[in-house]
Amino acid sequence: MIEWVHPGLILIFGALLIPFLKGKWQKAYLLLLPTVAFIDLLHMSTGVFWRVPFLEYELVLGRVDKLSMVFGYIFVIAAFLMTLYALHVERRGEHVAAFVYVGSTLGVVFAGDLYTLTIFWELMAISSIFLIGYRGTSSAYAAAFRYIMIHIFGGTCLFGGVIIYVQTTGSIAFNAFSWGWGIEYLPSYLIFTGLILNAAVPPLHAWLPDAYPEATVTGAVFLSAFTTKSAVYALLRGFPGLEILIYLGAMMTIYGIIYALLENDARRILAYSIINQVGFMIAGIGIGTPLAICGVIAHAFCHILYKGLLWMSAGSVLFMTGKTKCTDLGGLYKTMPLTCIFALVGAFSISAFPLTNGFTSKPMTIMAAAEANMSIIWLILMVASAGVFLHAGVKFPYFVFFAKDKGIEAKDPPINQLLGMGFTAFLCIFLGVYPQPLYNLLPYPIDFVAYTIPHVVGMFSLLAFSGLAFFALLPLLKRTETISLDADWFYRAGGGKFMWFCENPLPNFATRVDGGVKRIASSFSSFGSNPLRATRIVLSTIMVKTLKTFVLEFWWRLYRYYERDLEEAKSQPMDEPIERVPLGIAVLLVLIFFILYFIIYLIYGLI
Repeated sequence: MIEWVHPGLILIFGALLIPFLKGKWQKAYLLLLPTVAFIDLLHMSTGVFWRVPFLEYELVLGRVDKLSMVFGYIFVIAAFLMTLYALHVERRGEHVAAFVYVGSTLGVVFAGDLYTLTIFWELMAISSIFLIGYRGTSSAYAAAFRYIMIHIFGGTCLFGGVIIYVQTTGSIAFNAFSWGWGIEYLPSYLIFTGLILNAAVPPLHAWLPDAYPEATVTGAVFLSAFTTKSAVYALLRGFPGLEILIYLGAMMTIYGIIYALLENDARRILAYSIINQVGFMIAGIGIGTPLAICGVIAHAFCHILYKGLLWMSAGSVLFMTGKTKCTDLGGLYKTMPLTCIFALVGAFSISAFPLTNGFTSKPMTIMAAAEANMSIIWLILMVASAGVFLHAGVKFPYFVFFAKDKGIEAKDPPINQLLGMGFTAFLCIFLGVYPQPLYNLLPYPIDFVAYTIPHVVGMFSLLAFSGLAFFALLPLLKRTETISLDADWFYRAGGGKFMWFCENPLPNFATRVDGGVKRIASSFSSFGSNPLRATRIVLSTIMVKTLKTFVLEFWWRLYRYYERDLEEAKSQPMDEPIERVPLGIAVLLVLIFFILYFIIYLIYGLI
């Protein structure tokens, strides 16, 4: 048992040495880090470890149980496979960001208190923006900016909820939160908002299809696995059995399908597919039965593998052709045959095809809905399962690899990318053929047998119906150069107007206010240095502006008199010796001042 080594810290602090290594040593070191973290996980036992005193509280960096261990295993396995896929990347900073990102998700998984959760949550958001920005395009920079702005909002909600929760309860333990209606549940509302934003629950989801397709080839692969699944883990901890999650999850499954079918960009198809798949998990968390919870965990475990494989294949196409739009691709099965095969494995897996890991994991949540007598939810999840095969199981590989050949000259990617896809595809099939190792990791014993005749026949029937529907509707599903408007339109359009307001009217208004204040201050300064002359200037100015409107000869002469008097008063410096006036005039001015003061005092008293 290794109590003093946190697997997340192995990756985070280990990443600091990456910039000092080169060539083969760097590549070996990159693969060594997740390997060491995996060995560390194998030697960990359940319990609470890595306690750190903080103020009057005690931070718990390591709460180890079956729930945290299963997520820890898949996160480290995915880190190894994705690092293997990314070995060709020469930007050391991108490798550093990837390992800090994965390490922070492990920090979230093993966090036993809310402060530790928040720290790693924010570190996860900060490190992930580099995986987007390192692509170096203007659209990537813009997407990274929007990404971090949205996650700052989510982090603020989470941290605000944590602070209020700690103040009201006196505890920082990260356990299930109470839920109800009323202001006393405000901490739960805020924490819930922060978590579902990272889970990409509509309408808080648009950051995902906006940012992930703009990330680097390998950065998008990492992003597909960790942010949303760490949110799924946090919701499992904090809100199991919360009914509203059932309806949010069911809505997500349909929402993701609709937009994935509308999309033309291959990586945006996969981005919306993440929303669809996470919807199954969110619904399972809301159902909250042992079978549903185990279904969520198994689905998350397998989803990381097959979705990562799909993003690897799409990334390989982008890396070798420079294209991602379905209208620009087609016929690549001839020139990129291995990539095509791996993409098909991922497509069959996400569609829950028998002999793949999707078949042995996702149906558990659907069965849990049936056992809980949620017939409408069960029907929605079944329809969503058919839709998955439409957009990710058929549409993605068809338009990228089998549609009309565009004559693109390409070949399979470098060997490290092929190995990364190959090992991931092997795990997809292995856990589809023999899922027992995964079932042994689940927190509850389950009575679920994937390979029964009704289940296999039913799934084949559903997939066959979906496939026929796709080819029957193929003319309608062919994409053109279109843009799908999503919830991000509101803050994109509003944000643009707000930036214009900040850059144009607001500075002009501030300049005018600043000039006015300066003129007022200058007037007070002038009045203080020579009150009589300042009063003379003010009175002459008023008379000039008043008399200027009259054209009669008498008024014109009076106007000229005050105009000359104003010019004479302004021509004399204000710092000249103060003019002396007779004592009687001074007394009269004082009396006028006191009379005005007395009138104001009486009015104020009456009010």
